[in-house]
Amino acid sequence: MAPPQELVHKLEMAAGNRLFRYLPALLAVLLVALVYDLREYRNLSTAEAMDAAQLGRRIAEGKGYTTLFIRPLSLCLTQRVHRDGPASTEPGTSSAYSRISGAYPDLANAPVYPVLLAGLMKVLPFNYTASTTQRFWSRGGRFLRYQPDFLIAVFNQLLFGVVILLAFLWARRLFDRGVAWTAAVLLLGSELLWRFSVSGLSTILLLLLYMALVWCLTLLESATRESGRRAQALPVLAAAAGLLVGLGGLTRYAFAWLILPTLLFILFFAGSRRGILCFIALAVFAAVMTPWLIRNYQISGAPFGTATYHVLEGTRMFPDHRLERSLLPNLQFFMSPIWAKLFANLRPVLSNVFSHLGAGWVGGFFLVGLLVGFRSQAIRRMRYFLVATLGLLVIVQALARAQFSEDSPEINSENLLVLALPLVVIYGVSLFFTLLDQINFPSPALRSSAIGAFGILACPAMIFALWSGTVPLVYPPYHPLLIQQTAAWMKPDELMMSDVPWAVAWYGNRQCVWLTLNAAPDPNESNSQENFFAIYDYQKPIRALYLTQKTTDGRFVSDWVGTGASSWGNFVVNAILRNELPPDFPLRQMPTGYLPEQVFLSDWKRWQ
Repeated sequence: MAPPQELVHKLEMAAGNRLFRYLPALLAVLLVALVYDLREYRNLSTAEAMDAAQLGRRIAEGKGYTTLFIRPLSLCLTQRVHRDGPASTEPGTSSAYSRISGAYPDLANAPVYPVLLAGLMKVLPFNYTASTTQRFWSRGGRFLRYQPDFLIAVFNQLLFGVVILLAFLWARRLFDRGVAWTAAVLLLGSELLWRFSVSGLSTILLLLLYMALVWCLTLLESATRESGRRAQALPVLAAAAGLLVGLGGLTRYAFAWLILPTLLFILFFAGSRRGILCFIALAVFAAVMTPWLIRNYQISGAPFGTATYHVLEGTRMFPDHRLERSLLPNLQFFMSPIWAKLFANLRPVLSNVFSHLGAGWVGGFFLVGLLVGFRSQAIRRMRYFLVATLGLLVIVQALARAQFSEDSPEINSENLLVLALPLVVIYGVSLFFTLLDQINFPSPALRSSAIGAFGILACPAMIFALWSGTVPLVYPPYHPLLIQQTAAWMKPDELMMSDVPWAVAWYGNRQCVWLTLNAAPDPNESNSQENFFAIYDYQKPIRALYLTQKTTDGRFVSDWVGTGASSWGNFVVNAILRNELPPDFPLRQMPTGYLPEQVFLSDWKRWQ
């Protein structure tokens, strides 16, 4: 037996060798992140990201799971349940739910990601005031970057690093070091994943949960073929799988569908104890999801809140964003428009599947690799899980596809296929190495050069992005400083209406309701009650109206001329071209400097 001093020396040497071996890789990751953030970082550009951020801020400030972004659809759901409740204005009571109060419950977002952001905001020094003097955040006295947006991006990039690490370790376990290193480099060079990392969306967190689920199922499959202590861990691994899917479902509701391939994997590959293991996974999944679904149901009468009706968005009943902007929608689930939406969206989803994945032509290697028979049973079984995941996500994404996918085709919360990207890359790289082994290279240097060329050709988007650079501001329509200055004219308890209420809630920290379908009532239209006054008269007085390029840059015929006399398009035309407002419209004061790009109307001259 070796003396203790020798054992300590060996452990120190082993740790030192590992550190020396992986230190260049860590430095490379940090260097890529630094260059990307300097060249390609942009402030938040999606409604979902700003909505989650403002929720996190509310939670961090001790105001509960309440929102400043009010959807008319939320008002519809809460009124249906609590209209006859006791007269009270205290938050949490029936009357408070049925009317816009100072603390309105959020019914659109799953809770895990906003709660995680709230913890981040508690720990880090978030400065919510847009700066025009501090370096990096501004340049030459002009606003450039919003510090909270940047800190959220850095946090997601740290999660992205963990995703790459988990993918590397999984590939090394099932394949070999060459496949693991190459796949890690390709994931690091995925421009799509880097854009998701700075988007502020929960996608990177979902990637992390998905890779953790893959690891859990891999260990479970391995334990079923062994006996002793590892076999005793099967119930724990099944429970962990259910927990991970449940946490994913509470991060983004569509992720909960992955409980189906998870249960099928356990059912087919968990041996003689498959029944009890499936029950354990399903029970833990249900235990995680159920309390939140009960909370939503008690408030709105729908287990997933407004997301319960997300499948209706984008159908012929509710094109564009009409559903969430509706105060009196027909919420019956007619199967005909849903089937029509599914088949209409399957074609673009399938034709752009590798675009949504971000795998590029490496996805071609993955498809061809489906015909390759691996000797390893674990590799074959995990490939079955991956294919089942992809098939399911194609259908779910086609049903979930709505206007947010049109506004931002790749970077949106409805892009679910990107979750399978790490495994698709790993299996694609494994086929490349299988083909590479068939070539007799005269020297190891040529083989290494071929692998390097493969990596460079697989990451052209990232290379060009770092070379070209971009402007951090996502303007139009999002200018954090302008939105913040505009919202500062309002008192904290006053209500605004806007076509970008998520941005007003996040950057301006003011309660804001989404633009109703119409500006004024029109007795000749069937939706005459879907207007500004339905909220102003019966919910809460609206003290200001803020319209951005989302409205003023609308299509002239479709959004303005052809939408009726009571539409917002006609309202903007009269306000900008004729300098006229409806005679009974209560907001008549307008500061200079906004027209013609934006419109701000208030009940009095707050800017003086």
